[in-house]
Amino acid sequence: MKTADPAHVIAVARSWLGTPYHDQASLRGVGCDCLGLARGVWREVVGPEPFPIPPYSRDWGETGPREVLADGARQMMPEIAPANATPGALILFRMMPRAIAKHVGILTGPDTFLHAYERLGVIEEPLTPTWRRRIAFAFLFPAR
Repeated sequence: MKTADPAHVIAVARSWLGTPYHDQASLRGVGCDCLGLARGVWREVVGPEPFPIPPYSRDWGETGPREVLADGARQMMPEIAPANATPGALILFRMMPRAIAKHVGILTGPDTFLHAYERLGVIEEPLTPTWRRRIAFAFLFPAR
Protein backbone atom coordinates (compact mmCIF):
# COMPACT_ATOMS: atom_id res chain seq x y z
CA MET A 1 0.00 0.00 0.00
CA LYS A 2 1.33 3.39 -1.00
CA THR A 3 1.54 5.87 1.87
CA ALA A 4 0.71 9.57 2.01
CA ASP A 5 3.39 12.25 1.81
CA PRO A 6 4.40 12.88 5.45
CA ALA A 7 4.88 16.62 4.80
CA HIS A 8 1.28 16.83 3.58
CA VAL A 9 -0.01 14.90 6.62
CA ILE A 10 1.88 17.26 8.95
CA ALA A 11 0.67 20.39 7.14
CA VAL A 12 -2.93 19.22 7.34
CA ALA A 13 -2.54 18.27 11.02
CA ARG A 14 -1.04 21.66 11.84
CA SER A 15 -4.01 23.37 10.17
CA TRP A 16 -6.03 22.03 13.13
CA LEU A 17 -3.86 23.84 15.73
CA GLY A 18 -5.98 25.89 18.10
CA THR A 19 -9.17 23.90 17.45
CA PRO A 20 -10.97 23.69 20.81
CA TYR A 21 -11.40 20.34 22.54
CA HIS A 22 -14.85 18.81 22.18
CA ASP A 23 -15.51 15.16 22.99
CA GLN A 24 -16.33 13.02 19.92
CA ALA A 25 -16.33 15.99 17.52
CA SER A 26 -14.26 16.38 14.34
CA LEU A 27 -14.62 19.89 12.90
CA ARG A 28 -11.49 21.95 12.31
CA GLY A 29 -11.68 25.31 14.07
CA VAL A 30 -14.90 24.31 15.86
CA GLY A 31 -14.06 21.32 18.04
CA CYS A 32 -12.48 17.87 18.16
CA ASP A 33 -11.02 15.29 20.46
CA CYS A 34 -7.88 13.30 19.66
CA LEU A 35 -9.68 10.77 17.48
CA GLY A 36 -11.63 13.55 15.81
CA LEU A 37 -8.34 15.22 14.89
CA ALA A 38 -7.10 11.98 13.27
CA ARG A 39 -10.44 11.57 11.47
CA GLY A 40 -10.26 15.13 10.13
CA VAL A 41 -6.70 14.65 8.89
CA TRP A 42 -7.79 11.38 7.27
CA ARG A 43 -10.63 13.09 5.41
CA GLU A 44 -8.29 15.70 3.92
CA VAL A 45 -5.33 13.42 3.21
CA VAL A 46 -7.08 10.19 2.19
CA GLY A 47 -10.77 10.91 1.56
CA PRO A 48 -14.11 10.00 3.13
CA GLU A 49 -14.04 7.96 6.31
CA PRO A 50 -14.53 4.28 5.39
CA PHE A 51 -16.94 3.50 8.24
CA PRO A 52 -18.81 5.36 10.97
CA ILE A 53 -17.12 5.68 14.35
CA PRO A 54 -19.35 4.36 17.14
CA PRO A 55 -19.63 6.31 20.41
CA TYR A 56 -16.66 5.66 22.71
CA SER A 57 -15.73 6.20 26.33
CA ARG A 58 -13.27 8.85 27.49
CA ASP A 59 -11.86 6.50 30.15
CA TRP A 60 -8.08 6.31 29.60
CA GLY A 61 -7.88 3.58 32.24
CA GLU A 62 -10.29 1.30 30.36
CA THR A 63 -9.13 -2.30 30.12
CA GLY A 64 -10.42 -5.04 27.91
CA PRO A 65 -9.51 -7.91 25.63
CA ARG A 66 -9.43 -5.81 22.42
CA GLU A 67 -7.39 -2.84 21.29
CA VAL A 68 -10.37 -1.21 19.56
CA LEU A 69 -8.51 1.83 18.14
CA ALA A 70 -5.57 -0.23 16.93
CA ASP A 71 -7.87 -2.86 15.39
CA GLY A 72 -9.78 -0.11 13.56
CA ALA A 73 -6.59 1.53 12.31
CA ARG A 74 -5.28 -1.84 11.03
CA GLN A 75 -8.30 -2.10 8.74
CA MET A 76 -7.26 1.06 6.87
CA MET A 77 -3.61 1.90 7.56
CA PRO A 78 -0.26 0.12 7.35
CA GLU A 79 1.02 -0.63 10.85
CA ILE A 80 4.66 0.00 11.71
CA ALA A 81 6.68 -0.65 14.84
CA PRO A 82 6.47 2.33 17.20
CA ALA A 83 10.28 2.51 17.18
CA ASN A 84 10.12 3.05 13.39
CA ALA A 85 7.53 5.83 13.52
CA THR A 86 8.66 8.98 11.73
CA PRO A 87 7.01 12.38 11.23
CA GLY A 88 3.57 12.02 9.67
CA ALA A 89 2.80 8.78 11.50
CA LEU A 90 -0.33 8.30 13.57
CA ILE A 91 0.59 7.14 17.06
CA LEU A 92 -1.64 5.54 19.69
CA PHE A 93 -0.85 5.97 23.35
CA ARG A 94 -1.57 3.67 26.26
CA MET A 95 -2.14 6.23 29.00
CA MET A 96 -2.10 3.80 31.93
CA PRO A 97 -0.32 0.46 32.38
CA ARG A 98 -2.47 -2.51 31.29
CA ALA A 99 -5.12 -0.17 29.83
CA ILE A 100 -6.05 -0.23 26.16
CA ALA A 101 -4.60 2.45 23.89
CA LYS A 102 -7.09 5.36 23.90
CA HIS A 103 -5.16 8.50 22.97
CA VAL A 104 -4.13 9.48 19.43
CA GLY A 105 -1.50 11.85 18.10
CA ILE A 106 0.41 12.60 14.90
CA LEU A 107 4.19 12.89 14.86
CA THR A 108 5.28 16.25 13.45
CA GLY A 109 9.01 15.88 13.98
CA PRO A 110 11.45 13.40 15.51
CA ASP A 111 10.64 14.78 18.96
CA THR A 112 7.29 16.58 18.53
CA PHE A 113 3.69 15.57 18.07
CA LEU A 114 0.28 17.10 17.67
CA HIS A 115 -2.84 15.99 19.53
CA ALA A 116 -6.12 17.23 21.00
CA TYR A 117 -6.06 17.46 24.75
CA GLU A 118 -8.92 18.28 27.10
CA ARG A 119 -8.97 21.96 28.15
CA LEU A 120 -6.11 22.77 25.72
CA GLY A 121 -7.55 21.80 22.35
CA VAL A 122 -5.24 20.89 19.49
CA ILE A 123 -1.65 21.56 20.46
CA GLU A 124 1.83 20.63 19.27
CA GLU A 125 4.28 19.71 21.98
CA PRO A 126 7.54 17.88 22.66
CA LEU A 127 7.47 14.10 22.59
CA THR A 128 9.01 13.83 26.04
CA PRO A 129 10.25 10.51 27.44
CA THR A 130 6.98 10.27 29.39
CA TRP A 131 4.93 10.54 26.19
CA ARG A 132 7.34 8.37 24.16
CA ARG A 133 7.12 5.42 26.55
CA ARG A 134 3.31 5.46 26.29
CA ILE A 135 3.33 4.84 22.51
CA ALA A 136 1.71 1.45 21.95
CA PHE A 137 1.02 1.46 18.19
CA ALA A 138 1.99 3.41 15.08
CA PHE A 139 0.42 3.60 11.63
CA LEU A 140 0.97 5.41 8.33
CA PHE A 141 -1.72 7.29 6.43
CA PRO A 142 -2.32 5.64 3.05
CA ALA A 143 -2.09 7.65 -0.15
CA ARG A 144 -5.33 8.87 -1.69
